[in-house]
Amino acid sequence: MAQSKSKEHYFKVLRKHDLAELIAKKGQFNYLSWADAVDVLRQLKPEATWRTIKDEQTGWPYTITDSGCFVEVEVTVDDIPLSQIHPILDNRNQTVKEPNAFQVNTSIQRCLAKAIACLLYTSDAADDLLCVD
Repeated sequence: MAQSKSKEHYFKVLRKHDLAELIAKKGQFNYLSWADAVDVLRQLKPEATWRTIKDEQTGWPYTITDSGCFVEVEVTVDDIPLSQIHPILDNRNQTVKEPNAFQVNTSIQRCLAKAIACLLYTSDAADDLLCVD
């Protein structure tokens, strides 16, 4: 009888990749480029997908709250979704209440990088990782 080869859990596969050489320092923050994050994810899990979660009431790719606007991106690996929420920020990293298209797009890319980083980053500092386009 042929032995079935068990599939290694995606999280173990992704965590084996060291992102240290891709992390840049800007002031007091660590940054991961969204392009680098997508590149690494595609190398390790080419079937992975992602999507921007749209606001249920408006259909917009962001949600408006009293404290600012937020985007949400969901990354799916091996049919397991993981989402992250990211505030829409201006060039001073301040929350925005009336974002323009550029600010929305930039925040979506940052949120995507953050979601991927939560799958890949091998440090407890993933929550402190800021992501840039």
